[in-house]
Amino acid sequence: MSQPPLLPASAETRKFTRALSKPGTAAELRQSVSEVVRGSVLLAKPKLIEPLDYENVIVQKKTQILNDCLREMLLFPFDDFQTAILRRQGRYVCSTIPANAQQEAQSLFVTECIKTYNSDWHLVNYKYEDYSGEFRQLPNKVAKLDKLPVHVYEVDEEVDKDEDAASLGSQKGGITKHGWLYKGNMNSAISVTMRSFKRRFFHLIQLGDGSYNLNFYKDEKISKEPKGSIFLDSCMGVVQNNKVRRFAFELKMQDKSSYLLAADSEVEMEEWITTLNKILQLNFEAAMQEKRNGDSHEDDEQSKLEGSVSGLDSYLPELAKSTREAEIKLKSESRVKLFYLDPDAQKLDFSSAEPEVKPFEEKFGKRILVKCNDLSFNLQCCVAENEEGPTTNVEPFFVTLSLFDIKYNRKISADFHVDLNHFSVRQMLATTSPSLMNGGRQSSPALQDILHEAAMQYPKQGIFSVTCPHPDIFLVARIEKVLQGSITHGAEPYMKSSDSSKVAQKVLKNAKQACQRLGQYRMPFAWAARTLFKDASGNLDKNARFSALYKQDSNKLSNEDMLKLLADFRKPEKMAKLPVILGNLDITIDNVSSDYPNYVNSSYIPTKQFETCTKMPITFEVEEFVPCIPKHTQPYTIYNHHLYVYPKSLKYDSQKSFAKARNIAICIEFKDSDEEDSQPLKCIYGRPGGPVFTRSAFAAVLHHHQNPEFYDEIKIELPTQLHEKHHLLFTFFHVSCDNSSKGSTKKKDVVETQVGYSWLPLLKDGRVVTSEQHIPVSANLPSGYLGYQELGMGRHYGPEIKWVDGSKPLLKVSTHLVSTVYTQDQHLHNFFQYCQKTESGAQALGSELVKYLKSLHAMEGHVMIAFLPTILNQLFRVLTRATQEEVAVNVTRVIIHVVAQCHEEGLESHLRSYVKYAYKAEPYIASEYKTVHEELTKSMTTILKPSADFLTSNKLLKYSWFFFEVLIKSMAQHLIENSKVKLLRNQRFPASYHHAVETVVNMLMPHITQKFRDNPEASKNANHSLAVFIKRCFTFMDRGFVFKQINNYISCFAPGDPKTLFEYKFEFLRVVCNHEHYIPLNLPMPFGKGRIQRYQDLQLDYALTDEFCRNHFLVGLLLREVGTALQEFREVRLIAIGVLKNLLIKHSFDDRYASRSHQARIATLYLPLFGLLIENVQRINVRDVSPFPVNPGSTVKEESLTLPAVNPIVTPQKSGSTLDASLHKDLFGAISGIASPYTNSTPNISSVRNADSRGSLISTDSGNSLPERNSEKSNSLDKFSETWKPPFLGVRFVTLPRLCGRPRRDDPQLGFCSRPSISAQVS
Repeated sequence: MSQPPLLPASAETRKFTRALSKPGTAAELRQSVSEVVRGSVLLAKPKLIEPLDYENVIVQKKTQILNDCLREMLLFPFDDFQTAILRRQGRYVCSTIPANAQQEAQSLFVTECIKTYNSDWHLVNYKYEDYSGEFRQLPNKVAKLDKLPVHVYEVDEEVDKDEDAASLGSQKGGITKHGWLYKGNMNSAISVTMRSFKRRFFHLIQLGDGSYNLNFYKDEKISKEPKGSIFLDSCMGVVQNNKVRRFAFELKMQDKSSYLLAADSEVEMEEWITTLNKILQLNFEAAMQEKRNGDSHEDDEQSKLEGSVSGLDSYLPELAKSTREAEIKLKSESRVKLFYLDPDAQKLDFSSAEPEVKPFEEKFGKRILVKCNDLSFNLQCCVAENEEGPTTNVEPFFVTLSLFDIKYNRKISADFHVDLNHFSVRQMLATTSPSLMNGGRQSSPALQDILHEAAMQYPKQGIFSVTCPHPDIFLVARIEKVLQGSITHGAEPYMKSSDSSKVAQKVLKNAKQACQRLGQYRMPFAWAARTLFKDASGNLDKNARFSALYKQDSNKLSNEDMLKLLADFRKPEKMAKLPVILGNLDITIDNVSSDYPNYVNSSYIPTKQFETCTKMPITFEVEEFVPCIPKHTQPYTIYNHHLYVYPKSLKYDSQKSFAKARNIAICIEFKDSDEEDSQPLKCIYGRPGGPVFTRSAFAAVLHHHQNPEFYDEIKIELPTQLHEKHHLLFTFFHVSCDNSSKGSTKKKDVVETQVGYSWLPLLKDGRVVTSEQHIPVSANLPSGYLGYQELGMGRHYGPEIKWVDGSKPLLKVSTHLVSTVYTQDQHLHNFFQYCQKTESGAQALGSELVKYLKSLHAMEGHVMIAFLPTILNQLFRVLTRATQEEVAVNVTRVIIHVVAQCHEEGLESHLRSYVKYAYKAEPYIASEYKTVHEELTKSMTTILKPSADFLTSNKLLKYSWFFFEVLIKSMAQHLIENSKVKLLRNQRFPASYHHAVETVVNMLMPHITQKFRDNPEASKNANHSLAVFIKRCFTFMDRGFVFKQINNYISCFAPGDPKTLFEYKFEFLRVVCNHEHYIPLNLPMPFGKGRIQRYQDLQLDYALTDEFCRNHFLVGLLLREVGTALQEFREVRLIAIGVLKNLLIKHSFDDRYASRSHQARIATLYLPLFGLLIENVQRINVRDVSPFPVNPGSTVKEESLTLPAVNPIVTPQKSGSTLDASLHKDLFGAISGIASPYTNSTPNISSVRNADSRGSLISTDSGNSLPERNSEKSNSLDKFSETWKPPFLGVRFVTLPRLCGRPRRDDPQLGFCSRPSISAQVS
């Protein structure tokens, strides 16, 4: 019965594809039924194969291994890993840590912070780590193929042999080149000179017979007749010859003559020599081929060949070697690895790649360059005595810039002080002698050489940083002037539009008197603001300008009042009510480039781009007050220790101690003693025009205010080590503004009168006081005033103090600490304080330490991130010194808490940076301390016990990568630093650690296999982390022991497991098998008894026997698991085959094993793969895909496939074989690519001729039911090995038959390697 004609494939394919993309309820029903049936079938758990004792085998077979020509495939390299120190790279010209900081530091926390910022990075480098990932991550991977090269066969050439010779030559795609050269006049009678060279255009062409000519012309018009030709089939060689002319080369001919040519450059010369040598080699190969074939030709061709061959002997020695090398190189370069054609190999999938890890570095938000250009008012005149000079402002003004965030209602930057006064205006002030760089830190002489005094005095450029940019951030300018009286009185002349020179002269006269008398006191005058950003992306609003200059209201001075004013900034009706001062503030903003030069940080440390000999102005970084939110916090990397002091208000309206106390000035000092003659420290940052550091600072004065408010910010460089005597001293002065005494000396001396003192100790319970404080004011300052204590009932301890207004808290002051060496967190402070106590010799109580450890769970998140390296270093130190298990477990719990917090805030990268760069194992002293890897492993085991807290154990599972990475680095550093890497593998670690590792693997497995439904993320992460740890253990530990841990892992899985567990298992195998030394781990060597034989004589293992799996453990285990997975439903088969296929691709692409001998040796490890195919032959649908086009005109008959007799691979089975003969033929015909499993008939040669010669596919049935097993199939593999024994050296792995589902018919690679495909080709 004849079948109907075949329908067009495209129409059916489209319907079929659409159906596949929308699985219906029937498919889901089959899946669920299959799982139910699978669960009801009793599946035998495969027997575990005990791995070989790898280390003993290496020793026992040492001679055999060393005599193996491929011994590098059997041995791990000696330089597999090493520790390294990477110099910490900062952005500064010197260390940010003061020279005497380490000597001064007494607190453990301060000491450890300094050590953190001073230490270099500690790395463990794995030399072959680039080979430990998937094939896509291999180094030197060839770029993606655009298309395959076109192959031309003899059968194709026969058809075209009568075509035109010229077109035939062009068809072959010969070598072509053209360009200008200088041609020397080679004549025996005339010597060649520079003048004899003539410039000619040379064109290299291939003639119809395949030979090459080098024609030359006078110009580039090559269509004309050439001036001459050089016949390259008579050329003997091309050599460089620079005796006469540079870039010259010589063509030596058979008749002993030569041609001398010269190029314009060395590159062109080398290109011509390379091209001509290629042609000579092609000529030589063609001549040798004809000589070997002994073909007869026409008389003229024969005579030409004889002439050519006779010349070969003369230059054979020169070209023979290079020809062989070129032939090998040409083949290796032109031959495409078959795996490149696999669709998966062309996918750019880096999902399994580890994220790039960088060291900790100082990071900033959006950086803005603020340039202060000019401040001018309408009231101007010449301030010089002789009235010669420019017209300027009539008095000095001082600008303070800062950032305010009205969205979060806070000031977000420190103040930046600017003096824009003209030089002549500055002369009005009393001069001060600046002293540079003599503050709280001891600066090196080199640093003082870099920072010049003049450049530091009048800054005009500042760099602000904003971590969270948005449109509601304002740049605010506050303007002050020298104290003269009330703000209203001082601003009145500037608010009139009439430009009167008389008014200017009057103001100038008063200003000069005030500057001489009250030059150090300031008063508020005006303010202005402008927006910074257009949007939340940080785009600068460069078109915005400063608002009008608004008169400062004496009752609205505080930062809180400023925020309220800014909230109405975009409401014109509100802003119109504010009084305006006529003037203009010119300040521009811009972005900051990464290589911006000449700037110093907020501690005045110059950056590396700083240029000492330059007239460029110095730019100052302004400290950002980063919000205390973990996600915006960065681990500290530099030393910074600043205190910002903000006097807020003074309530003096009801005091009776002083007769006059109205124009009140506050002087702030920082002292380290309360003795009578003690001097304040010179550590307060000065203002423009004055010293860089000063001993005191004054807040702005309000005229005739008894309850003044303040907005000033005083910045202090704190000493490295603070103690109980460090305090802030506030001294109050009544400033006399009245100058009606006509210059009386007596009156001038009484400018200021002391009207009280107040002090604030800096430390409370060992921490810096930062909250808002309300403190009393005293009328006197006796010696030892810090020791005063109220005892109640009218009694006190300490000196007699006369309190103002009954010791009421009259002064309100707040402080803000920006420090990378002091913490405000009480729990962290207490923990380090207790650790310091125990380290200094106090008896350590386990219960006390546990209490402090538990309190660390309440540590603030942003503090934890900021001091992350220091905290983790201390926790690991405590872990190694713990004498009680409870302490070690609680340390681990805290580490788990820290790691979980980092992940929850999206700051996992900080942890990766810590492990890779910052973590450094403590020096190992066997009698005193233990190792981190052993103690941490034991603690993890305790936390993973079923009886332990499940929340903590779940966090440990979820973030287990961190703990395993610490174990790995600790092991590596322990081996290197204690010289244990030279020991035998089984002697490197004690038995106790082997036991601890085995226990943690066994404790981890129930969590992985039982929690995958309730907590899938935790179990998945733990599974992957364990795989990475086991893989890296191969580098350090006894490899036989590691094999046993893999067995322990595999034993927890069984056939019929849910799909998720299969995913876990094959993900584990994928990671482990990607080890960079996977091949040596499998020992691709003969294990036969007796005398060592040649590989060609060996009886190779085609069966997955117990012996094979024992000797080649990893590959045997993988193949066994793949074989088990092939009995499962389609998704599981897909996973298993994908892992195996990707591993084979990796072997093919690995440049360490690129040679045929390497690839052949690797192939011996996978010979049992053929057995897997045979065992699963009943699940293979060989009638799924045809590699050959079916002739539409023919009909397909239901007949068994007849194979060509010339096929040496497919041999008929012996009688008695249970394997169906036709199926056997179909299978191996498809593997070898010579039979069509689709047509069931011998392929039509006429249709094969122009067909794509790619390998065919075999596809398994996509059904989900379990295959029926044939009870008599057990001997099929043995019979196959008898009938088919190819020499292993000819085995090349390409693509395996597709064992999971039908291929897409619209796939352009149809008939080759559909995903995921596995095949083997035997050549």
